[in-house]
Amino acid sequence: MATRIRRRRRKPQHSRWKKIAIPIGLLVIVVAIAGGIAASWALSIYNSAPPLSSLKPVQKGRSSAIYAADGSLIGFIRSDNIRQPVSAAALPETLKDATVAIEDKNFYNHGALDPEGIARAIWKDALAGGKPVQGASTITQQLVRNLYIQNPEETLKRKLIEAHLAEDLFEKHTREWILTSYLNTAPYGTVEGQTAVGAEAAAQTYFSKPAKDLNLTEAALIAGLPQAPSEYNPFFDPKAALKRRNEVLGTMVEQGYITFSEYRDARTHGLGLNPGDKYRVINDPFLFDLVQQELIDKYGINTVRNGGLKAYTTIVPSLQAKAEAAVAESCYVCYPEGGPAAGLASVDPNTGAIVALASTEGEPGEEQFNYAWQAHRQPGSSFKTFVLTTAIKQGIDPYTTYYNGTSPITLQIPGGGVWTVHNAEAGGGVMPLSAATWASVNVIFAQLDLDVGPENVTETAKQMGIESPLQSVPAEAIGGLAIGVTPLEMADAYATLANGGVHHDATAVSRVEFPNGKVDEFGSGEGERVLTPGQAWEVTKLLEGVITQGTGAGYTSIGCTSEAGKTGTSEEESDAWFVGYTPRYSTAVWVGHPQSREYTGFGGPTAGPIWQNYMSAAAEGECPEFEVPSSLPELSALNSSHTRSSSEASSEEEESGEESEEEEKEKKKQEKEEKSEEGEEEGEEEESAPEPKPEPTPEPTPTPPSPPPSIGGGVSPG
Repeated sequence: MATRIRRRRRKPQHSRWKKIAIPIGLLVIVVAIAGGIAASWALSIYNSAPPLSSLKPVQKGRSSAIYAADGSLIGFIRSDNIRQPVSAAALPETLKDATVAIEDKNFYNHGALDPEGIARAIWKDALAGGKPVQGASTITQQLVRNLYIQNPEETLKRKLIEAHLAEDLFEKHTREWILTSYLNTAPYGTVEGQTAVGAEAAAQTYFSKPAKDLNLTEAALIAGLPQAPSEYNPFFDPKAALKRRNEVLGTMVEQGYITFSEYRDARTHGLGLNPGDKYRVINDPFLFDLVQQELIDKYGINTVRNGGLKAYTTIVPSLQAKAEAAVAESCYVCYPEGGPAAGLASVDPNTGAIVALASTEGEPGEEQFNYAWQAHRQPGSSFKTFVLTTAIKQGIDPYTTYYNGTSPITLQIPGGGVWTVHNAEAGGGVMPLSAATWASVNVIFAQLDLDVGPENVTETAKQMGIESPLQSVPAEAIGGLAIGVTPLEMADAYATLANGGVHHDATAVSRVEFPNGKVDEFGSGEGERVLTPGQAWEVTKLLEGVITQGTGAGYTSIGCTSEAGKTGTSEEESDAWFVGYTPRYSTAVWVGHPQSREYTGFGGPTAGPIWQNYMSAAAEGECPEFEVPSSLPELSALNSSHTRSSSEASSEEEESGEESEEEEKEKKKQEKEEKSEEGEEEGEEEESAPEPKPEPTPEPTPTPPSPPPSIGGGVSPG
């Protein structure tokens, strides 16, 4: 009985144990199954990572910079990210030590992953109720994230794939390579809209120095930024930045990178910030903008801003200084606050390289405006060169083709309408095209344009280098353009003549170096032949006369025999030009009022002295000759409804000579009568005075030969 009672008492105990044991067992089984499933899932995700070799690194970009021809920095091209990767040797050991100490203290002992760090992170996250409070990513994992994972998400799947890629990366590279790459790709904070990516950019941004010159406290501050760049940004929160820096110093002393004495001393220092402007300051804004635009046109905006290009300009500092001096010293009509301004552009005819761009300071509101390459102005008679060149291309002989240059003249325009053309001065007469070129006769070039065809003049101008819109209308022959042209365009177009008919596009870039070692050389091509050497020679010979006996005489010669050019004056003398060249340089000078059509002056006396000043200085006493072509084009007189015969010019000369002779006789007669009257009056008073002996006639003082008068009289000086 007692035994049965004891057995009954024990039975409920077994029952209770079973009630507890069975659920626990089931839970263990479920957990094991779930763990197995989770492990299987994790392994599947880990193995799903693509091969590292198949991935293309995220383009962090690197800053592009523009340099002068002598290698001096002009400025960095602005982008959202500032990045200048450097070699391991350019990164100080203190920065490497500080980074390892705060980011991955076992970096030199573990592989791609840190098991101890992972366990520590899991434990701390569990204590925080599952909230992620401790990171476990090694420097290798962070580098994988920087290079191959764009916009990373905080998910287990991403971390598993990242871990696999980190293992692959670690197998392919050394620890030094991994650490250097990390220091070149980590983000270090955003300042004024630009994020400093990499330690070099960070050092320049916060301390105005290269990374290799960072001291201990500076290196510690930078090493502490990648974990939370915005939170620890020293410009935004100095206290948080100082606390973080000291935390980095503490880990360094704990891990033996620095002594306690060094730690104690470093903690007493402030942040020592010295905000850098290396990536924002532009030393020559005008030139910088020109080069930047040329690079964008060729390579695209993304490559230019983030491709790490090193672009070197064609501007020669010594020639640029001479151009600036010429504009400052020889623009006699220029003055600030509403007065005329000036722009000078100079090109190497053999390559198209822009060697100088000088401009007076822009008007209020135009401070960032360069008149040498941005100002579209009416070219006046300097555009006649394209009409003349077209005539030579068509086989027209400028020395035997005659026109009537009497002003004004009303011409019939093909397709209907009339066009009345005036010279700058009254008069005119029949003269050859050569004389009309030297004297810049509007009426004759208007007729020539109709004879050769305005559309053909447009074609010639475009081939030679004019890029501004042209409408192929007769008025363009004498400079009446809808928009105008820039001095740079004109210098480049005339350079085609200086180079014997071969045109090179004007360029402000000499070469571009890419991060992969590729180098693009500009201006090294053969150019495009648009004129035969003989055609270019014939035009050049005519334009030499503009300097020796035409509208440029007395204002433009630099003392060389091979110098040619053309003056230009727009309507109401508001724009003054001289565009000329030697075998070495082609240079255009414009002078005028930037914001009005006020009077400026004629091209020769206004723009000519600036051209002369610069080209004389640029020549440095050297006067090479234009290359004589092996053959010249066959030219003949043009016969059209506008042309005249040479006999008409001869008869006008004779008539003009007879009229001049009669006028001279009449003048002498009047002078004789006046002297006779004066003699009678004096004779009454001094009748007994002896007649003085005549003094010997002095030798005439030699004078420089004056240019021969243009046949027919009054012409345009422009």
